[in-house]
Amino acid sequence: MDVELNATYITLGGFIELQKYRYLYFVIMFAVYILILSCSSTIIFLIVFQKSLHEPMYIFIAALLLNSVLFSIIFYPKILTDLLSERQIISIPACFFQSFMFYSLNASEFSLLTVMAFDRYVSICKPLQYPVIMSKRTVSILLALAWTIPTFHFSVFKMAVMIFNSKLCRFILKGIICKGPLYNLLCGHSVVLDILPTIILVNVALFPVLLILFSYTRIIIISYRSSKEVRRKAAQTCLPHLIVLISFSCLVGSDVTINTLVSEFSKTVNFIMSLQIIIYHPLFNPIIYGLKMKEITKHLKRLLCRVKIKVPK
Repeated sequence: MDVELNATYITLGGFIELQKYRYLYFVIMFAVYILILSCSSTIIFLIVFQKSLHEPMYIFIAALLLNSVLFSIIFYPKILTDLLSERQIISIPACFFQSFMFYSLNASEFSLLTVMAFDRYVSICKPLQYPVIMSKRTVSILLALAWTIPTFHFSVFKMAVMIFNSKLCRFILKGIICKGPLYNLLCGHSVVLDILPTIILVNVALFPVLLILFSYTRIIIISYRSSKEVRRKAAQTCLPHLIVLISFSCLVGSDVTINTLVSEFSKTVNFIMSLQIIIYHPLFNPIIYGLKMKEITKHLKRLLCRVKIKVPK
């Protein structure tokens, strides 16, 4: 690729054996993209239009799935285009936008999981005060904060990059989307740019995880001291959230480790981790909530029965 092209575009060099498996990758990624959109949208649709699901817990689930839909809409069309293109390139502004959205949406996921943990804590530990604490106004404020706080943090970081060092010296990114190693393409690192990511990571990931752990610790203690019915309710409503939290935390932790030690890992490891974040987690969320949340499962079965009845034999 010539120097003139490199001055405008970044090359995405994270694909493995693309020439050989181009169409196989495309079919798999396209099928997953459709599954993510259809599964998540179906559950969001049920929560919006079923009055029995107009409770904070289900509203937060809808917000979490909406987050996955937005993530997929932003990244999948570009990936699918790259799979069929001779050159896997992206403009520098588009790459920075992708990176900004990647981290903002992932941080929003931690925020939403924190809000969901708080909702379960109030529901189980303070059931009589639940309607007052988790009012419509409170739910709206929590949702707004879950999306705006991460966006604010990464906006600050983007501004810092522009102020201290907006020039790129390298134009080949070891990935299939713009994230993590993009920071390594800058010509030089200032002290601010070295420290700021750590501060942001603590604020948008570590701090929310600590709040979640505190909430679930209190839930476990209260449930253990309460009746069998309370323990059953806690298990039914908290287990899906915990599964999603553990899965997401492991993915994020692995991704941060690989991004920090990018030179120590092979191209194959980077490729597999990128696929897990893009494919596994956005598809994992609707499956877990669709199968593990009793009320959602009940309405999904009813919807499927209606579809079967309407389909002509």
